[in-house]
Amino acid sequence: MDEGNGSAPSADDIAKMSFEQALTALEQIVQQLERGDVPLDESITLYERGEQLRAACQKRLDAAQARIEKIVTGADGKPSGTTPLDGTS
Repeated sequence: MDEGNGSAPSADDIAKMSFEQALTALEQIVQQLERGDVPLDESITLYERGEQLRAACQKRLDAAQARIEKIVTGADGKPSGTTPLDGTS
């Protein structure tokens, strides 16, 4: 077993990743788990890491969606600006 990755990753290292980096790491974990050749203990660790990555990706997607939804449309139907996410003007 690879002891080099023995410590659980912190949320900080995931927070420092770009969305694309986190998604790539999540895809790699899914591939490893789907192969089925990972020992049980390592599978559990990988699954936990995958869940952290999934949550981080989902949070970023939700934030991006909220920003898009806050685009203000003018009377002519064209974007005329944006509003703050907190709803204040």
